[in-house]
Amino acid sequence: MKKVLIAEDNNSNYILMTYILKKYYQFERATNGQEAVDKVEAGDFDIVLMDIKMPVMDGLEATKAIKEKHPGLPVIALTANAFDSDRQLAMEAGCDDFLSKPVSSDLCLQTIKKFIGE
Repeated sequence: MKKVLIAEDNNSNYILMTYILKKYYQFERATNGQEAVDKVEAGDFDIVLMDIKMPVMDGLEATKAIKEKHPGLPVIALTANAFDSDRQLAMEAGCDDFLSKPVSSDLCLQTIKKFIGE
């Protein structure tokens, strides 16, 4: 089963993501950007779902750090900020795609499937 890293500091958003993913993927949580970077280094993930606004290190900095060492690892930005400028910043940081919160389960699964299949 493919493995997803969910970088999300908000418990209710994390619970929603686990509900969406539990039938199809294994997952692990990082509660801040630095933890996400550390877990990617230590683990074997197929994709990262990256919240943008997090403590310690934000999702944009974490994405840059992850992409530096793992350019082929897909990173999907998750953010409540759905402005075009936010999308642009996420893509410039190295995100491969962008999902707005609240995340639609169908769109989330389609986006993940686009990068890593089921």
